[in-house]
Amino acid sequence: MCSSQRTPDIASHCGSRRMEEWKAMTTANRTGGAEHRLVRANALSRRKVLGSSAAALAAGALGSTFVAAAMTGTKSYALGDFSVTIVSDGYLVVPSAFLARNAPRLELEQAMTIAGQGGERVNTPTNITLVRTKSDLILIDTGSGPHFMPTAGKLLENMEATGIDPRSITQVVYTHGHPDHLWGTLDDFDEEPNFPNASYVLSAAEWNLWMSGDVLTRIPQDRHNFAAGAARNLRRIKDKIRTVKPGEDIVTGLRAIDTAGHTQGHIAIEIVSGSEAILVIGDALAHPVIAFEHPDWRPAADHEPARAASTRKALLSRLAFDKTHIVGYHLPFPGIGFVERSGTGYRFTPTT
Repeated sequence: MCSSQRTPDIASHCGSRRMEEWKAMTTANRTGGAEHRLVRANALSRRKVLGSSAAALAAGALGSTFVAAAMTGTKSYALGDFSVTIVSDGYLVVPSAFLARNAPRLELEQAMTIAGQGGERVNTPTNITLVRTKSDLILIDTGSGPHFMPTAGKLLENMEATGIDPRSITQVVYTHGHPDHLWGTLDDFDEEPNFPNASYVLSAAEWNLWMSGDVLTRIPQDRHNFAAGAARNLRRIKDKIRTVKPGEDIVTGLRAIDTAGHTQGHIAIEIVSGSEAILVIGDALAHPVIAFEHPDWRPAADHEPARAASTRKALLSRLAFDKTHIVGYHLPFPGIGFVERSGTGYRFTPTT
């Protein structure tokens, strides 16, 4: 995957200059006794954009007007011999206080203003990644389904509009088991899988979390209602689930990367084809301003807040150094961009 022999051309924001040989980058994060490892990947070339929806961001600002367009948005890129398509699942509506429980109110409001948000509730996009390899059509997360929020659960609708048959999905990979990533696995009656021909991949730690008898003691109290839904979805597909550990290949070209903290088994997915790579980060960096400028602020959804903050800081440091492109599940549609240093912090720069 990311061997020391690969010398990719970073065309998107480094001009034509070549970077020296890339090596596997390991960062130790010992919070909670765990060691977190991040494998470095190269940037996605802007030249490889194939198509886009009308959800472009205003120049110089993230803005909030992307939300309506994101409900029907898709955007595709070439990645070596693979193609990567971002399909919107709609958006979530959450209390603004959930964005960072330990943030000073005035500073939180300022961060929201920079992101084009305001008020007591904010709209949060949900971007699902579809990867076509030579032999597989792989979906990363399945969205909210019909039972979480009325503004979300649009994945199947948007796949149909793009001409993608759910029966053609061969593998589904989950970054973690929260409702907006997992509950789209089953149909409206919670009976049959929406992707009947797929096999499923989940980190072993995440499976052990949601299927354990003591799950309620391991998640925030206001997330307790997530447990039954996670177990219901996972039980229905348990005979087709394969668990992986960080560092293991899912298929050739896709590898699980440890980004625990948001949940105990949260993983990012490194996608590599030839000299091109991108990192699908799930909820490891979940807000386009707060996660980048204030990684120590603690979102309500994090199961292990200190560990999640350590993961954010480790990711930001490495991503700013190597300019790896990312796909963020809750970043402005299509969620693709890279990390840059900004003063004492970082900023997310979308790829257009």
